[in-house]
Amino acid sequence: MKFAQDIILAPVITEKSMDLGSEKKYVFKVATDATKPEIASAVEELFKVKVAAVNTINMKKKLKRVRYQSGYTAAWKKAIVTLTEDSKTIEFFEGLN
Repeated sequence: MKFAQDIILAPVITEKSMDLGSEKKYVFKVATDATKPEIASAVEELFKVKVAAVNTINMKKKLKRVRYQSGYTAAWKKAIVTLTEDSKTIEFFEGLN
C-alpha cells in the first residue's frame, strides 16, 4: 500500500507552472511508478480538493557537462493535475504568486 506522501514528492515551481494555477492546474513531481488514479487520489487526500484530470510526463535524463566532467541528470515523472470547477484552490500555490 502506498501512502500519499510517497506518491506526491514535490511541487514544480516554474513560471509556466505558476501561470497554470489560474486555470486550476498544478504541477507535481511524482513517483516514477505512480499511476494516474493513484496520483489523483493522493492529491485529493493531501489537499482536500476534487481532481478532474491527471496528465503525466516522463522527463528523460539529460546530458550535462561541467568543464571536463560529463554526466546525466536524473530521470523523473511530472504530473499536471487539473481540478474541477467547483473545487477550491490549493493554498500552497496561492502564496507563491
